[in-house]
Amino acid sequence: MLDWSEPKTNPAIALNPTPGEAPAADATGLGEIERGGARVSVDDKRMINARADVNQLLPLKYRWAWEKYLSGCNNHWMPTEVSMQADIALWKSRDGLTDDERRMIKRNLGFFAASESLVANNIVLAIYRHLTNPECRQYLLRQAFEEAIHTHTFQYIVESLSLDEGELFNMYREVPSITDKAAWALKHTQNLDNPDFRTGTPDADQAFLRDLVAFYVIFEGMWFYTGFAQILSLGRRNKMVGIAEQYQYILRDESIHLNFGIDVINQIKLENPHLWTSAFQDEVRGMIAEAAELESAYGRDTMPRGFLGLNAALCEQYMHFIANRRCAQLGLAPVFAEAENPFPWMSEAMDLKKEKNFFETRVIEYQNGGALSWD
Repeated sequence: MLDWSEPKTNPAIALNPTPGEAPAADATGLGEIERGGARVSVDDKRMINARADVNQLLPLKYRWAWEKYLSGCNNHWMPTEVSMQADIALWKSRDGLTDDERRMIKRNLGFFAASESLVANNIVLAIYRHLTNPECRQYLLRQAFEEAIHTHTFQYIVESLSLDEGELFNMYREVPSITDKAAWALKHTQNLDNPDFRTGTPDADQAFLRDLVAFYVIFEGMWFYTGFAQILSLGRRNKMVGIAEQYQYILRDESIHLNFGIDVINQIKLENPHLWTSAFQDEVRGMIAEAAELESAYGRDTMPRGFLGLNAALCEQYMHFIANRRCAQLGLAPVFAEAENPFPWMSEAMDLKKEKNFFETRVIEYQNGGALSWD
């Protein structure tokens, strides 16, 4: 069974022999063509500050990035393929859901509705610009499309249930527990406001690395998972099964996003060990601890009284468990005392290699061209 909370990263990432060297090639790939220039060497390819032509995909250096691109393509799905009829009937039913369940669902949708756009903006406007490797950029293009699919999903849910669009899509401005998380994330895209920002110095490279930690490890790797647990908990009780099915597929996508981001961060560390100072490691651990508290506050806001099988205290324990896992994946000491996973059933929710999906609503086959793989 899949241990979805600890995606496997590539154990054989090679160290570039020239860390910290200033870039000699145009990082955007839009500069003038160097007529008769030397062909790209694998040794010249790097995650940041590359000397190689970023327009030349082959020869591949980071095959793990290409494999993630292929996995993303094989896992393609669309929200409109999922029936919402049972959810619509339950939502309209006077006694189908408790007030606490309705509050959680709306807050959950409100957080995700804007969050996927925040992530997409960061990928397209910041990460793609400064990650100077074509096979990694190939995966980023796939991820950006998946973020669009996720945003489409929340539009589809809101429209299907006839929810107040203004209320849901403005919660990131109007609900403090959601605003606090969005504001924290946006703080780590402040370089977008500076058109002159470039990597190539230790300070700038650390700023970019900090951005990667904020969005891949924390935003996608921590903050999304309370929401997943909430909706999938309802699905386990045969409530809002359409939304729960869609969240399964989003969670599947996010697992690969997280896996990719951690591989990228660890590769940059290997190629640029001077960036991974003790002080910077302490800063990253502080970011993770702070993020866990913001997520715990969100859990208390969305579930003030809890409901069957789920409450804010369990979600806080879950976040401590996840935070420690993320630290381990980055080679950092844990930030919390050892915590057990209170939701082991989340692994089952991710195990989609079945004749039918988890809630057995209908036969599914969303793969194109290959078997589903999480290894």
